[in-house]
Amino acid sequence: MQRRLHAVSGIAASLLLVALAVSGALLAPLPALDRAGVSVPPRGAVNLADLAAAVVVRYPAAEQITRKPSGRVVVDYALDDEPISVTIDPATAAPIAPYAPSAFATRLGDFHRAFAMGDAPLGHGLAGLGALALLAVALSGLRLLLTRMGGIALLGAPVRGTPLQKLHVLASRASFLGLVLLALSGAWMSAAFFRILPTGIEAQPAYPAALSGAAPLPLADMAALRAVNLGDLRRLILPYAGDAFEPLELQTRLGAGFIDQASGEVVAWLPHSPARRVYAAVLALHTGQGLWWLALLTGASALAVPVLAFSGLVLWWRRRRARPRIRRNVALGDADTVILVGSEGNSTWGFAYTLQNALTAAGHFVHVAEMNQLSAAHCGDRRMFILTATYGDGAAPATARKFLEILPKLKAKPKRGVTVLGFGDRDFGHFCYFAVEVEAALIAKGWPIFSHLETINRESPQEFARWGDGIAPHLGHGLRLVHIAETPRRRPFVLLSRQDYGAEVGAPSAVMRFGTPPDVRVGLWQKLTGRAALPYFEAGDLIGIVPPGSNMPRYYSIGSASADGFLEFSVREHEHGLCSRYLHGLCAGDRISAFVRPNPEFRLDSGRNPVILVGAGCGVGPLAGFIRANKMRRPMRLYFGARDPVADFLYRREMLEWLAEGKLSALVTAFSRTADPAYLQDKIEADAEVLRAMVKAGAQLMVVGSREMARDVKAAFERVLASEGIATDKLRAEGRYVEDIY
Repeated sequence: MQRRLHAVSGIAASLLLVALAVSGALLAPLPALDRAGVSVPPRGAVNLADLAAAVVVRYPAAEQITRKPSGRVVVDYALDDEPISVTIDPATAAPIAPYAPSAFATRLGDFHRAFAMGDAPLGHGLAGLGALALLAVALSGLRLLLTRMGGIALLGAPVRGTPLQKLHVLASRASFLGLVLLALSGAWMSAAFFRILPTGIEAQPAYPAALSGAAPLPLADMAALRAVNLGDLRRLILPYAGDAFEPLELQTRLGAGFIDQASGEVVAWLPHSPARRVYAAVLALHTGQGLWWLALLTGASALAVPVLAFSGLVLWWRRRRARPRIRRNVALGDADTVILVGSEGNSTWGFAYTLQNALTAAGHFVHVAEMNQLSAAHCGDRRMFILTATYGDGAAPATARKFLEILPKLKAKPKRGVTVLGFGDRDFGHFCYFAVEVEAALIAKGWPIFSHLETINRESPQEFARWGDGIAPHLGHGLRLVHIAETPRRRPFVLLSRQDYGAEVGAPSAVMRFGTPPDVRVGLWQKLTGRAALPYFEAGDLIGIVPPGSNMPRYYSIGSASADGFLEFSVREHEHGLCSRYLHGLCAGDRISAFVRPNPEFRLDSGRNPVILVGAGCGVGPLAGFIRANKMRRPMRLYFGARDPVADFLYRREMLEWLAEGKLSALVTAFSRTADPAYLQDKIEADAEVLRAMVKAGAQLMVVGSREMARDVKAAFERVLASEGIATDKLRAEGRYVEDIY
């Protein structure tokens, strides 16, 4: 519901919000510019009596003295029946410059207030609706952001996701307070225009019934004026010369009233009501008049609105397009199998569609729906599959947020049993946590479980296929799940060189370097820069390769950046590995067809904080890419594990060079098949003191390798950091403990 509210309010009001935000951002610098040209005396240095006396001496035809919110003091007077306004020095009343409001600022302000419709209710109504829509988008966005980041304590943690997702989150996080302030104050002023909220402006002091008419006192001797500090003045309207029966009109920060010329005393005074003081404060907060520094901050926040609108619309459209249409979805009443889907970014729907097709091909009648739609009608004489992702730090995804509320109310159950399949990312601390919650709730409810929870890491088609093989015996027939996500357009790469390792110890591995084939057209940008015609990628991104005889891509972590002029990755040959055997059969000059997939979750933090790298075997590939790109010479300590220092020490020559260049500050190796075998976890615990100091200094830990290796390494770090009270799960939530597990 929160995501739907956020999307609907944002999309429906995007043009309105952008118009208000851009005009507001253009108005924001004006208070600062106005303040920059003003000399404001210290409080108490100038009182109104002395200023008024100096003004009438210098400007005998002065009509009023006004102090603007910026501190600018303006005198209005007439010269040869022509009205003139001038900015004066409040200490001497000397003229500084003619004063005239900016025509551009006036027109822009009219547009911002009411879309240049003046006092027409339609214009003010649209502005008010825009303020309410902005408030709805900001608050619903905060709720989504808290869910994504894992709570308010992690609100400032590094952002994960695609570049566009990062831009959206960072812009919303930086602008939230300013946008809420603008939305609340804008909505308040709109409500005041329609008299829904009081302003107190209508209340005016009563005009004095009788004045003495005696000879006027000099302005400098009037006690009422002497009691007013210049900083509190809003406006002083002076009487016509020679008219003793006309009072002075005074407006200050605290109230308004009239002063008898003869006595110099207040004869009628009306303090500002609480409603008027509140309205004045709201007006100052929204416009920045008198608060120029706040105007700059809120103006910067307003500039985020077009960025958020664009990125939000693009992300919404991508999610919408990514959700596959479920074809041949059998009506619920005719189904013998139900698939319920919990998804945040729509990728889980693709797996549900693959499962539906396989079950349908096996003769089942399958109905697919959201987990939020669970009802008694989905139960009965049916088998149920629940495929769900986990959002953020263990939360339910958008299409499953009501599931755990609905489940306890149901009396029916699927008689043929239910199974749960979780989708997630092991780099997150609560991997598939929501799927675990769902299965626990089903067991507590007494629903029959025909196969216990399994999990899929990073949407792996291979793990999904293996899950299908495991489910097949419960169904009484085979279940071949070939999931093919939408594959990006592939392009040719040519093998430039390869370095082979590990054949002697039964672990044949190769570091393979690819480039663009010479017959591929080179674009103008590549010609101008001299760069190879490679797609953009960074170390840690993935290359997807579809081997001959398969339609399922295999992914390998890239150990270079496009700026290096080549694409490099390492691969170990497996006996039954279709793609690894294909790659190991390539020779220099051979071509492959592949695509690059960004992997923004596996990135080095920016800055100069130290880095602890842990990799085993071919897992060192992306880590080598990080070291190669370490031009800033930030401290990098690498723990590398393999079988034999002679047979499978990948990147040995390069690592020695990087040590000499300072790109790598320390190299610690662990070889398991030597006279003195060692393992990575042993080396980590032996360096406990050094590692604790690095982590306390803000180090990021990056681990690449098999699941078993990563588990042992994580346990070793837990033991090393226990004395400091630092948990790896906390580091993971902060983006400082990152794993790439295969």
